Amino acid sequence: MTPGHNRPRAAVVGSPIAHSLSPVIQLAGYAHLGLDWGYERIELRPDQFDGFIDGLDDSWRGLSVTMPLKERAAACGLPDDDVVLTGAANTVVFGEQRRVYNTDTLGLVDAMAAEGLAVRVGTVIGNGATARSVAVALARGGVRLIEVQGRNPERLRAFRDWAEGSLGVEVQPRSLGAPLDPATEVLVSTVPSAALNTHLDTLAVEFCPALRVVFDVIYHPWPTPLAGRAASAGLRVLSGLDLLVHQAAHQVRLFTGSEVPVAVLMSAVRAELQRRGAS
Repeated sequence: MTPGHNRPRAAVVGSPIAHSLSPVIQLAGYAHLGLDWGYERIELRPDQFDGFIDGLDDSWRGLSVTMPLKERAAACGLPDDDVVLTGAANTVVFGEQRRVYNTDTLGLVDAMAAEGLAVRVGTVIGNGATARSVAVALARGGVRLIEVQGRNPERLRAFRDWAEGSLGVEVQPRSLGAPLDPATEVLVSTVPSAALNTHLDTLAVEFCPALRVVFDVIYHPWPTPLAGRAASAGLRVLSGLDLLVHQAAHQVRLFTGSEVPVAVLMSAVRAELQRRGAS
């Protein structure tokens, strides 16, 4: 296809967006499929979202949605089950009917399945949109007890009521940085590093006897202090790249109708990170 007005387009939207790796991942997927598609970064605030999406022409195939737009995106089209469950969408697909998806849950399930995780007790740090997706993924993976840590007691109670009512798991709300439940086997942090750094001593991942995996959804800068501490303790560490790439594979499928191997996308993003580090 010759580039032009009708060239299929997609983008990642959010704020801040300048350092997003989504264009690298998506364009690698399109190249693997032999598609001449465009993909860009678009800085967008919540108050701009509705006007932007309603103004797109028929060359657009989809949007990847990042913070702080996931809740706004959930209301902009026909939702899949995970959007209904979590109230958050990170994928918009255009067609005869606009549809919205939460591929974060799929990506988290895939990333943890790739590690062979089979656990019963998990801890989630944070209680926002990503934390809800994490809770869904943990519940689907067999976790029956989730400890959730955060600063706001009301939000923690709301998260507990939602998870216990919707997912059928037991939830223990705890203050941010509380010592981990000794039975915790997987810890997933969904908060910025700065919010957690002063709590690492009390969190004490190195002294949790059952803990095997720490999954920090941050990927830049890396390693985070939490990831570094977990690695020093000999724990398996997953980063935001694992989530980003696995969920992006589902986005490429939804946008194009074709599958791309996760390894293709991960290779592209690692090469880009190496290039950025060398520049």
